[in-house]
Amino acid sequence: IYFTEQGVGFHVDASGRPHCDPRSGPGRCAIGSASSPPFYNRGGMEPSAFDEIAFFTAVSASNVRALVIGRRALVLLGLPVLTADYDFWIAIDDIEALNVVAARFDLHPTHSPAEARGRGRYVLENDEHVDVLVARSLTTVDGRAVEFERLWQRRHAVRLDDVDIQLPSIEDLILTKQVASRPKDLEDIRLLRALKEPLA
Repeated sequence: IYFTEQGVGFHVDASGRPHCDPRSGPGRCAIGSASSPPFYNRGGMEPSAFDEIAFFTAVSASNVRALVIGRRALVLLGLPVLTADYDFWIAIDDIEALNVVAARFDLHPTHSPAEARGRGRYVLENDEHVDVLVARSLTTVDGRAVEFERLWQRRHAVRLDDVDIQLPSIEDLILTKQVASRPKDLEDIRLLRALKEPLA
């Protein structure tokens, strides 16, 4: 069986696992692969009514101040990375509004809004996994403050189908990667800097 999703080709084998079509070209297999499918079921959970474009559209229409971060942001920028999850950084006052949107997709919060504000983050999940950062600011490994409000002011939109998805600037995405600075973050920083250089 062959189908396309956002311009990416997949084959589904007899086991039902999607395999990225090599005809998609370099860097176009970031949505999913045999080892990292775009839709996966965590044991015991019911399938969610999740559609990526519909979800992004609903978030945009809700006026939630939400930035896509993490590797999903790199995927949206066309960089050759893999991820099955979604990462958002939202304004701390917009938790309830995002949860209303998430409920329409059968995504359930792991913590109450009050608990999420205390922890600085929470997760929306069913068979999809959406990490939601709600901290007002973070600190990089070298002590620089990364504030949501400043990132929001410098954000830019990436068009996907008919919806504008809000991302931090490339420089700000690099800062978010310098908070943990894991090996994969360092590789992402390298890719982001390479993307940024032609724009300079």
